[in-house]
Amino acid sequence: MNHLSVDPDVRGAATAPPADVPATEERARRWPGLLAAALGLGGAFLAHGLVPAVGILTWAVALGMVAGNTGLLPAAARQALGRLTKRLLRIGIVLLGFSVSFASIAALGVATIGLVAGTLVATLAVTTWLGNRVRLGRARSLIIGTGFAICGASAIAAMEDTAGADDEDVAVGIAMVTLFGTAAMVLLPLLWHPLGLSDVQFGVWAGASIQEVGQVVAAAGAGGAAVVAVAVVVKLTRVVLLAPVVAAVSVRRRLSGPGLEAGAKRPPIVPLFVLGFVACAALRSTGIVPEGVLGAISQLQVAALGAALFGMGAGVRLASLFRGSSRVLGVATFATLFIAGMSLAGVLLIGS
Repeated sequence: MNHLSVDPDVRGAATAPPADVPATEERARRWPGLLAAALGLGGAFLAHGLVPAVGILTWAVALGMVAGNTGLLPAAARQALGRLTKRLLRIGIVLLGFSVSFASIAALGVATIGLVAGTLVATLAVTTWLGNRVRLGRARSLIIGTGFAICGASAIAAMEDTAGADDEDVAVGIAMVTLFGTAAMVLLPLLWHPLGLSDVQFGVWAGASIQEVGQVVAAAGAGGAAVVAVAVVVKLTRVVLLAPVVAAVSVRRRLSGPGLEAGAKRPPIVPLFVLGFVACAALRSTGIVPEGVLGAISQLQVAALGAALFGMGAGVRLASLFRGSSRVLGVATFATLFIAGMSLAGVLLIGS
């Protein structure tokens, strides 16, 4: 397991405040963190507007790391961000469920859904195995495998507790899916016509192999709205598999890991916020939520995840990210080629 350095101010901030701290004083301590998160989120939106190819969540992590490593954040703000981060992450993941419609996924057909699920499971298993083989550590290997197999930053955040990962594992995973997802976003459209793929086939390939939704939209955009629609639905099929994957990993770790000490409390098989994600997806699938409300929820979800990832980035020490970087890059390269190759083979097998 890698020995990584996490800001002690942020680590200590995760503990509950003393019982004798007055509620008004505790509320006052939150304001520096809220202000820092709001400024970081605003900066991420601005940077995304200037460089749209890089997603808001990626910008949020990057700006957080800059702020946390250059002394721009006072200690009080770092501590308050540490208390806010997990709560905001969980809120954002719950709201992510409103982007998923079970009906649109079912319309893909059994063959395409099977292709997506099979590619996801294989990518997660093989990438995690390879990461362990090259000694990235169990947590970091699982985080990278999750990010490439499912849905980038959101999946990484959802798997963090189950994997036993720290902020730097998460930052490394997000950096890798951003770097290689951007490369795939550029390269896949160049291979579209040379490979002889139809519009539908390319949409399925892009949605099944690229990590972030924004990257999928950018890659499929050259084919028009119909190709984007197919690609996004395939991508959201991967997103909806987040809950069963987290549950499966949790059960496997319980069965293979050491027993708990007497009186110790086991974490839930499926975290409550992941169940909230499923509930929101089910509510969206009923069709009773108006489109205008869904649009507002989507913006709120991005804001919650963006603010949380800014706080997470602020707790990362940049120097430690470069330890074993060649091994991380090797695993990420393999994961990119594996998921792209396997999904392409599946697309060609099942036809248009």
